[in-house]
Amino acid sequence: MHNPFDALAVLHGSIHYYRLHRLTELGLSDLGRLPISIKILLENVLRNCDGHLVTEDDVTALARWQPQPEAREIPFIPARVILQDFTGVPCVADLAAMRTAVHQLGGDPKRINPVVPVDLVIDHSVQVDFFGSATAFQANVKLEYERNRERYMFLRWAQQAFEGFRVVPPGTGIVHQVNLEYLASVVQLRHLDGRMVAFPDTLVGTDSHTTMINGLGVLGWGVGGIEAEACMLAQPLYMLIPEVVGFKLTGELPQGATATDLVLTVTQMLRQKGVVGKFVEFYGPGLSRLSLADRATVANMAPEYGATMGFFPVDDETLNYLRLTGRSHELIDLVERYCKEQGLWRTDQMSDPMFSDTIELDMNTVEPSLAGPRRPQDRVPLRNMKSSVHEVLPTFLKNRATSPQIEVQMNGNKDTLTDGSVVIAAITSCTNTSNPSVMLGAGLLAKKAVERGLKVKPSVKTSLAPGSRVVTNYLEKAGLTPYLDALGFHLVGYGCTTCIGNSGPLPEPVAKAIREHDLVVAAVLSGNRNFEGRINPLAKMSYLASPPLVVAYALAGTVNIDLNNEPIGHDQNGQPVYLRDIWPSQDEIRQTMSSVLSPAMFQERYASVFQGDEQWAALPAPTGDLYQWDADSTYIQQPPFFQNLTPEPAPLADIHGARVLVMLGDSVTTDHISPAGSIPTTTPAGRYLIERGVEPKDFNSYGARRGNHEVMVRGTFANIRLRNLLVPGTEGGVTIHLPSGEQMTIYEASLRYQQERTPLLVIAGKEYGAGSSRDWAAKGTFLLGVKAVLAESYERIHRSNLVGMGVLPLQFKPGENYKTLSLTGQEIYDIEGVATLTPGKEITIRARRADGSEIIFTAVARADSRVEVDYYRNGGILQTVLRKMMTQSLNA
Repeated sequence: MHNPFDALAVLHGSIHYYRLHRLTELGLSDLGRLPISIKILLENVLRNCDGHLVTEDDVTALARWQPQPEAREIPFIPARVILQDFTGVPCVADLAAMRTAVHQLGGDPKRINPVVPVDLVIDHSVQVDFFGSATAFQANVKLEYERNRERYMFLRWAQQAFEGFRVVPPGTGIVHQVNLEYLASVVQLRHLDGRMVAFPDTLVGTDSHTTMINGLGVLGWGVGGIEAEACMLAQPLYMLIPEVVGFKLTGELPQGATATDLVLTVTQMLRQKGVVGKFVEFYGPGLSRLSLADRATVANMAPEYGATMGFFPVDDETLNYLRLTGRSHELIDLVERYCKEQGLWRTDQMSDPMFSDTIELDMNTVEPSLAGPRRPQDRVPLRNMKSSVHEVLPTFLKNRATSPQIEVQMNGNKDTLTDGSVVIAAITSCTNTSNPSVMLGAGLLAKKAVERGLKVKPSVKTSLAPGSRVVTNYLEKAGLTPYLDALGFHLVGYGCTTCIGNSGPLPEPVAKAIREHDLVVAAVLSGNRNFEGRINPLAKMSYLASPPLVVAYALAGTVNIDLNNEPIGHDQNGQPVYLRDIWPSQDEIRQTMSSVLSPAMFQERYASVFQGDEQWAALPAPTGDLYQWDADSTYIQQPPFFQNLTPEPAPLADIHGARVLVMLGDSVTTDHISPAGSIPTTTPAGRYLIERGVEPKDFNSYGARRGNHEVMVRGTFANIRLRNLLVPGTEGGVTIHLPSGEQMTIYEASLRYQQERTPLLVIAGKEYGAGSSRDWAAKGTFLLGVKAVLAESYERIHRSNLVGMGVLPLQFKPGENYKTLSLTGQEIYDIEGVATLTPGKEITIRARRADGSEIIFTAVARADSRVEVDYYRNGGILQTVLRKMMTQSLNA
């Protein structure tokens, strides 16, 4: 492997690169047969091989990749890290707290500084309080700044305190769309060892939908905030050599089908296939029939189909997109020459790579669909929506069989609400707002609807929250904005709104009718998540749909309708109007796109992307290397994770006398564990804020309060839809204290257990921790005093986050669970074998019943590598990094 450098002539001049074909010449790899995603990973390992963090054995192991790869961990060092503000604020708070800890230990706080470039995009804090008017955007932004002033000032401090740390201010766009349209380069150039070196752009992000960038041929995925912080500090991300599932696409989308319908179909197929923890790489001639934006839509939802990422290799369409979005000629030339030279270029004529497994879809079979009412993988063909709603409604109804018809008054207009009524219709989320075809499709459908005299039902809360300002530019240029406005789809903000739970309150007449009559109403949104309690606490049903279908259901006012055969409304003459009458053709959409999109539009919008508006510029920016923590702040508090840190960790020990704090079923998401939406006044978090003088109208959301651990620990397991099996028949953050049997909030029980010095355990079923890459789901679990989680299976990021917080994930043996073992959660648990923990070790668990009898079984410790065992031993990733840095400083 000596001298892997080679030179390449590009428009930039002569540059160097780490030549992958050298590995084939040395007999280490059949490079032509490797999946392209593995080649990019291989280049990363080769380039970073230093004999210490990355060894030649790591390179050799990955170069010899086989469809069933050896169970070996490799280090991955991303080229950059990307954050959004909900997950980014706690990351920055941890870095600030590490600086404080280093200072208190007598070290130089500037040693805590991102080594890998970091971009933070503020996109998760805007909420839809105002809607349906031309002033909604300005009013929501004004309120956003008022609510988040402390957080934004904290980020302004970070911007000046940390090197290599950039902030994209509020009101610019959604992190993944900004990444796709501007930040990502596909191939990077940097000075390394005195040379200008080209290498693939790679990244990790603190949002699970970081995978959207895979549509551009960029290797990257979501990680926990804890792992992202370690990467910022130049620590490798350790991962098992992945399996790669090849997804072959053939044909092309038929008339009436959108990229949203495609991704809902792909999500359903891959969930059924089972790809958790694997790479998915798309290949086949169908790729040439997909626009880059369509590919990004499919890549975006990799977390929903469970994969680490959904990768599309670089090809001609990649270059077309780079041109469209105003990237430089030099960059486009570099991407083409480098990728072709390195064997990273895709064509329809190339031989299929070898994959661990394959799956195939003829895109001609894709049909208009929605997904819901509870999970993104539960696809419902549009033609079956009415019958599906009839099937699921009884699962929501409580002690009634009929649906009442409730009249409401909305701004002088009468409307009727019943079960299945649509109360939220939101064009939102990075998944679809980055795709001009579906956004223009929604605008064209709105135009046709308005021209036929159709109107949206008065009780529907409508909103348009694009992922970048470019979207409003091309909608305006196409002349479609007035029609969207006429239907109430006014601009409400640029950012993650309804999709992340920032839907804002429903109008009071609507909310009152739902509460008083326990109506089962619906939200329809163009997002990627619809877990229970996420979108709005009053909308028990949530459906994902393409932007045109969002408009259609706003017009229909109900999900209890067959839009293929029943009229969506009636025109001025009382004649029925069907969805097919107003649905735009593919040719209409394509012609509109070609007439309104231009590189200049992107270049103009991104020319001042880091400057922000007047409100951002007017914010005071604290200075200094150390952050001055304010004990009275309800937004930013010094995290407790590094307080009283000892130079050496305590020895590992078995867990004795543990009690179950929470016992849960299958598909418990990070939304259930750590909600991101509204903070009810009756919860421990709500009471905490009230005690500190915060009025309920100023509560903001759990997501916005993630810089304050006192709020977040009180919000852990506080989701209004959480079903704790220790307290059957209840919903919300309640449990019973054992052995007293007293019912109380989970937070109150955790305090009592900690006073009694009782370690805690969480028991769960399959897919524990599915959903967003939410580090607070692990941090909150840790702060509640939970020492271990015992589940049937885990979603990848949450399992890793638990280890990263010093909480031991345990997994039932195949075929076993709390039901087969007759566990009630009332037992006392001893967990033996932790003191001598090794990767994947079988741990003995003894569960003692009240009558003295025991249930003895084994579980697998899901600390999957020696590095993860080291993290667990140190109490977490960041504690490991901090101890290592202090040791290096003392030895220097």
